[in-house]
Amino acid sequence: MAEDLVLDTAIRDWVLVPLTVVMVLIGVLRYFVSKLMRSSQSPDAKAIKEGQAVIRARNLRAGAHYIPSKSFRSRKTYFTNEENGLLYVPKEEAQKAQAQMFQDPNMAMDMMKKNLSMIIPQTLTFAWVNFFFSGFVAAKLPFPLTQRFRSMLQNGIDLSTVDVSYVSSRSWYFLNLFGLRGFFSLILGEENATDDAQKMMQMGGGGLGGFNPAQNMGAEKDSLDIIQHEWALPSIEHRAELMLRDFMKKY
Repeated sequence: MAEDLVLDTAIRDWVLVPLTVVMVLIGVLRYFVSKLMRSSQSPDAKAIKEGQAVIRARNLRAGAHYIPSKSFRSRKTYFTNEENGLLYVPKEEAQKAQAQMFQDPNMAMDMMKKNLSMIIPQTLTFAWVNFFFSGFVAAKLPFPLTQRFRSMLQNGIDLSTVDVSYVSSRSWYFLNLFGLRGFFSLILGEENATDDAQKMMQMGGGGLGGFNPAQNMGAEKDSLDIIQHEWALPSIEHRAELMLRDFMKKY
């Protein structure tokens, strides 16, 4: 049977609150350090044009059912034509663009700076938490949880008799590490450099970050080629009548 623990208020004052404050301050500091380390590059007009073409093609797919079939086919041809379509990229040019992207020293340097700005602070912070706060039961969640959450919430505590709702100091560190994204977006803006989960996914992918025009344009072209168009407006009167009849039946 799980045991109920009485947490000392000193744990709140000297473990829980300091750990949360330090994680927030480190995130804010890393945001400004990343801005200082970021190299200023003039936007590439061609890349911007290709990115806008991809956005327009996505909007066409999203609203395809609200335009006639003839209008959709003409727009589809405008984007996917094999000779001069906006989304058509020759195979040789796509391979060349990808090779140039991986050979760009500025992009590789920016990626290295971003990785360093994430790895170094979090390594030092984890070592600090593991040295000073290891083994503490820092908090108790106000709702019950199943046993599947024990390994996530009680990292560093090898006691199976403790209720799952208790959170260890090490687990509290990881919850703050991946759970403060909304808070940082609120105080720093949506385009902030403190999204550790997204950075780790990019590092695990093994590629350089950034917009890959050839890959995105090719994927959007394939999506437009396979879409099945069906105009929704010719039957709108019948659908509106059915909806009105259902509404009148209810009231």
